[in-house]
Amino acid sequence: MIYGLALKIRHFFYDKGWKKSFSPHVPTLCVGNVTAGGTGKTPHVEMILRMLIAHWKQPAVLSRGYKRKSKGFQIVPHDGSALQYGDEPVQMARKFPDITVAVDKDRVHGCEQLRGAGVIVLDDAFQYRRLQPTLSIVLVDYHRPIFKDRLLPWGRLRDLPSRLKKADTVMVTKCPAYLDEEERASWRKHLKLSADQPLFFTTLRYTSPVGVFPDADPHYMYSKQCIPITGIARNKPFLDYLSDSYRIVRSLQLPDHHAFTRADIRKMASAVKKQPTACLMTTEKDAQRLRDCKNMPEAIRKRLFYIPIEATFLTPEEEEAFSNGMLAAL
Repeated sequence: MIYGLALKIRHFFYDKGWKKSFSPHVPTLCVGNVTAGGTGKTPHVEMILRMLIAHWKQPAVLSRGYKRKSKGFQIVPHDGSALQYGDEPVQMARKFPDITVAVDKDRVHGCEQLRGAGVIVLDDAFQYRRLQPTLSIVLVDYHRPIFKDRLLPWGRLRDLPSRLKKADTVMVTKCPAYLDEEERASWRKHLKLSADQPLFFTTLRYTSPVGVFPDADPHYMYSKQCIPITGIARNKPFLDYLSDSYRIVRSLQLPDHHAFTRADIRKMASAVKKQPTACLMTTEKDAQRLRDCKNMPEAIRKRLFYIPIEATFLTPEEEEAFSNGMLAAL
């Protein structure tokens, strides 16, 4: 009750204009949620970046850089450390070497530093009320609907569900490959969206494994045994995907954005020793932090792979409608 009341007061002050919001000089697109992690923001930011690049929009990315050691505004180098800049910004900097990826806790200041960009994509800034984006996109996890969740600490909602009414676009993420019209209509009803709020449905697609380190031996990808290593908010979909191709003989499950320690490396080494033919599989986000680990044993380096994921719309028509709406707003 106290947390919910504090949120209501804060939003009331901004809605009334008693606390000021700033509109950057550059068009801005915010990708966020009302949940504490697990909605797939990073693959959706990457999907949007591909669309913007395809239309010559010269995008830049601005993130807070959660749990980073560096301070203030920083441009993320393509070979940057997740420890210094955050795992998600480093992942995007590696994936999109031709665009600027920056981190700054002060998003207003960060946008001022990126005034040369064609459009700034704000990663996880829906709760940052000091900045008024040109277009706000809010993600909702199909497997954890916000209308069945509760505010922190009893649930995973970090913001009021009613805030969805302020979103320009809502996306239901991690959907099955097909949804009928009845279920789509049910989602709109339960989310209490207005008739003019666009609602889209997306899913995540896993792609081929990639070695975390250059000396990874691809032969291990074809092992029948697997040891997953995860430090993400919700790892069940990842484990379910692996279980279709591998027998999971052991797993190392850690908190979201976990900084891997020597003790974690010893656990990996012990698991490899007991299961010498097994491969080690991790997520793309975890791979950024694993690269920062010093003195990683060769037995782990050659067995360690990550599986990239991509967000896609359920239908080509939805993709076209979203792209056209986004480009018109920017």
